[in-house]
Amino acid sequence: MLFQKNARFSLQRLVLLMGLAFLTGLWRCSSSSEKKETEETKANSPAQKAEPASSQKKTILFFGNSLTAGYGVEPTQAFAGLIGRRIDSLKLNYTVVNAGLSGETTAGGKSRITWVLRQPVDIFVLELGANDGLRGIPLKATEENLQAIIDTVRKKSPQARIVLAGMQIPPNMGPEYTSKFRQIFPELARKNDAVLIPFLLKDVGGISRLNQSDGIHPTPEGHQIVAETVWEILEPLLTTSGTT
Repeated sequence: MLFQKNARFSLQRLVLLMGLAFLTGLWRCSSSSEKKETEETKANSPAQKAEPASSQKKTILFFGNSLTAGYGVEPTQAFAGLIGRRIDSLKLNYTVVNAGLSGETTAGGKSRITWVLRQPVDIFVLELGANDGLRGIPLKATEENLQAIIDTVRKKSPQARIVLAGMQIPPNMGPEYTSKFRQIFPELARKNDAVLIPFLLKDVGGISRLNQSDGIHPTPEGHQIVAETVWEILEPLLTTSGTT
């Protein structure tokens, strides 16, 4: 009798242990499957997928005064806006940022450039100096301020291509000042290996029908011509920026 009771007890214990083993194995398989599924879900989740570098748009920053800002016209009519629209229509991998500020001098630009360059840029178009010339600011100060802006861009975005917009002013300040002012831009471009737009207002400056009543700021038609002048210099850089 005692043997029979022990046998029944052992059999029940064996069944119980087999049941526990089966449940343990089932739990492990389920846990492993859930873990694998969770890892695959995370891997395929849009939040986990890094956007391919090639699809990330590069930045073209226009940094200037009222000419860049588009004084007296709609932002979309200013030359920077027109450049942006052309880039979008051509489906180029760039976005245009207009950091123009009416009334800006080179000193003002120098003081705000660090704030503007909070994000890296790939092409930096520098259009400043006209207000300096119209106010008769010492040429050395203008040149030093422009150089300081370029130095900051080089520090913040070492791979950026810099485009310097050349400017000319009326002879109100005298022929010597006017001539030396004009030379600031090609000299700085040469010194800094920057790309030069010889004269931003080519075929626009001094032509009354292409300027507003102040004789300084282009009309929408004038901005279209300026945009073509800029595009002629800018277009070749769009395939080489960041590769040199």
